[in-house]
Amino acid sequence: MSRKIPGKTHNLALTLAACMLLFSAASAWSWGTPPENLPPKKTVTIFQFDSTVPEVSPASATDMFTTALIKTHAFTVLERQRLDESVYQEKQLNQGGTTTGDVAKYRLTGADFIFVGVITEANAQASKTGVAGAYKGVGVETSGEKAEIGLDVRVLDAKTGGVLDSVDVRKKISQGGFSVSGLGKLFGKKKLKGANLGISHDHKDSIDKALRDCIEEAVNTLVSRYEE
Repeated sequence: MSRKIPGKTHNLALTLAACMLLFSAASAWSWGTPPENLPPKKTVTIFQFDSTVPEVSPASATDMFTTALIKTHAFTVLERQRLDESVYQEKQLNQGGTTTGDVAKYRLTGADFIFVGVITEANAQASKTGVAGAYKGVGVETSGEKAEIGLDVRVLDAKTGGVLDSVDVRKKISQGGFSVSGLGKLFGKKKLKGANLGISHDHKDSIDKALRDCIEEAVNTLVSRYEE
């Protein structure tokens, strides 16, 4: 029959207790402040942006900005653009007894801040470059334009309607192309001699990238200023 040794049992209990304390301290240090002790996030909503750039849809730009803001986890973002086909519809179904639960009796959460914005583009003709030349009857011409796309965001106080702050960001966009003429002379094709053949290429696909860069910078600025 084995006998328990009081001293060893006591030491084992102390060791286990010390390990638990160290684990708890390490967890608190590595995980940071528990969620229940964090201050509440500011609630914000985004009204549809305006756009003076033909290639940029106001609705798409608003969705891009909203998604970027949500991904920061810095704010509680409230839906305002599609309430009729989402939240209101669900509340109506619940009020009519079609769905379970009691969501119909709850009011929507109010916003602390409202974000409104506009997308603009600087005059592309203000900065224009081009190069042209010829070799053995073949003409080559390149052209390029530089412009800027801008995003201006205003922060409104939802209680008073006052403008609390604004953020403006500008990014470069470019448009370029090239053309080649007189290919028949270059290849020496009799049937092509005297013909004016050409190839042209034009693109302005950097607008989307410039807009996303504007949104990313604007969102980061807002987070740095208003995150709790």
